[in-house]
Amino acid sequence: MEVTLLKAKIHTVTVTEANVAYNGSITIDADLLDAAGIKKYEQVYINNAVNGSRIMTYVLPGKRGSGEVCMNGGAALHAKVGDTVHILSFVRMSPEEADQYQPVLVFTEGNNQIKSIEKYQ
Repeated sequence: MEVTLLKAKIHTVTVTEANVAYNGSITIDADLLDAAGIKKYEQVYINNAVNGSRIMTYVLPGKRGSGEVCMNGGAALHAKVGDTVHILSFVRMSPEEADQYQPVLVFTEGNNQIKSIEKYQ
């Protein structure tokens, strides 16, 4: 048996671009991805704190240090520039592994720059 747990959360970032003409996904500053341990093409959930929309897509890395959070393709219909979103990644593991697991939380400040990286207790 496996359980699904939160792997990482990039908490409270601001959408910097919404590009419907793109072929799907979300582009995220590579520094944010590295801090959260999220990989290129990894599945993520995006929760929009402004309109309540929740979607699933995959990640493409953006330019390091840019603060880029770009909703692409159909995802762009769920968030507009300036919206606040939370990006969540999940992982499957055994219940025994889950007992010791602590997800990563990445908090940001202005321009989607990393403020702190913490672990859930």
